[in-house]
Amino acid sequence: MKQRAQSTRNPKLKTQNLIEVSAGLVFRDGKLLITQRHADAHLGGLWEFPGGKREPGESFEECLVRELREELNIEVEAGEILESLTHDYPEKSVRLEFFQCRWIRGEPQTLGCADLRWIGRAELDDYPFPAADARLLKRLKSSLKLWL
Repeated sequence: MKQRAQSTRNPKLKTQNLIEVSAGLVFRDGKLLITQRHADAHLGGLWEFPGGKREPGESFEECLVRELREELNIEVEAGEILESLTHDYPEKSVRLEFFQCRWIRGEPQTLGCADLRWIGRAELDDYPFPAADARLLKRLKSSLKLWL
């Protein structure tokens, strides 16, 4: 079920500060793959769902497949959109498209992130995530179906 985009846009932020990001929820054997941002990056040290910035002319799905190949050396198929939102940070706005992914092959490697983990539903509260992920985290905690 596609979620309707929720906007927390601040009209004072300029359109050129909008960054479009595709992120994946990759499940395997009842565990979810999360990655940690590099300490010197925006929101450094926080955990997130792997993905990255969309390039011009690229669909969100194509972006996700490319980013997970480049940053983690895994192959996935982007499936259903689980969440779509725009979130404002003080210095920029981010449009996020979160996809449920089917893992195809490859063992994740930390090529473009500081660390990675396969975690269970009960472990979600053990990792600090960006504020933009709050609604999706709540859904992940309450929906056992996503973990099966």
